[in-house]
Amino acid sequence: MDIRTKLQELGYDLPQAAAPAANYVPYVISGGHIVVSGQIPFLNGEKMHLGRLGENLSVEQGVEAARACALNLLAQADAAVGGDWTKIKRLVKLGGFVNSTPDFTDQPKVINGASDLFVAVMGESGKHARFAVGAPCLPLGVAVEIDALFELA
Repeated sequence: MDIRTKLQELGYDLPQAAAPAANYVPYVISGGHIVVSGQIPFLNGEKMHLGRLGENLSVEQGVEAARACALNLLAQADAAVGGDWTKIKRLVKLGGFVNSTPDFTDQPKVINGASDLFVAVMGESGKHARFAVGAPCLPLGVAVEIDALFELA
């Protein structure tokens, strides 16, 4: 599968893989998997998608933030395999955290922004297990943070 071409067909570009912001690595290859650290919705270093769902951000804005996280996850996976997506068999799991108020309950709708993008780009191999939970705050005040587990071919 050609991820860059599929993303362009959908109106997106693959961003640069972000450098870690603290004492961790952006991904680890272990056994037959790539574990990608949580990605926030800044694209190519540009701060965006700041705020809290249920307070000052709408579900639609949360979906956009989740989509940006998915793009960053794709960029990290791309870096892990040196751009050779034949080395990736499937997306196994996403873990989604949504910066939200205690009464906000649409975390699954927000994380669908990422899930839908993965399926659109990767087809059947983009279908995955996941969780979507609320958090009282996230690093740098971002709306969403998502991590991923990919299976290697």
